[in-house]
Amino acid sequence: MEPTKELIDALYRDKVLAARQMKPSDKFLAGARLFDFACRITMSGIRDQNPGVNDEQVLEILRQRLALARRLEQSDER
Repeated sequence: MEPTKELIDALYRDKVLAARQMKPSDKFLAGARLFDFACRITMSGIRDQNPGVNDEQVLEILRQRLALARRLEQSDER
């Protein structure tokens, strides 16, 4: 069963309203938590794509991907 457009819109509106009510410090922490969550998912994908790599190698690949993302964002800003 697919969610309706109305349901999707209502859920989005609820998230926006909740975010607007957050204190700035809570928003800052939420951003950090979201980044940490995204890194953990990415590291899981790195492990899946590279069987046998150790934790240090996974972190290095993650750092390389983050550096690439920064370079791409900077080139888009120009």
